[in-house]
Amino acid sequence: MVRASSKGPPLVRCPQCGRPVEWTPENRFRPFCSERCKLIDLGQWASERYRVPGEPATGGEGSQSPQ
Repeated sequence: MVRASSKGPPLVRCPQCGRPVEWTPENRFRPFCSERCKLIDLGQWASERYRVPGEPATGGEGSQSPQ
C-alpha cells in the first residue's frame, strides 16, 4: 500500500497499471484507477488468463449430466 501522508485517504496501487489510487467510496473503480483498467482486468479473467488454483470440477451436486 502506498500512503501520501498520515492524513487523508490511503493510497493503493492500481493492480493493472500501478498508478496510485485513493481508496475512497467516491472512487467507483477502486482498486483500479479507471474504468479502462477495470475492464482490462475483467477481460483477463474472462479469457482465463487469470485462474484460481484448485482441482477441476468433477460433476458433484448441482451439476447436470449429459442425457
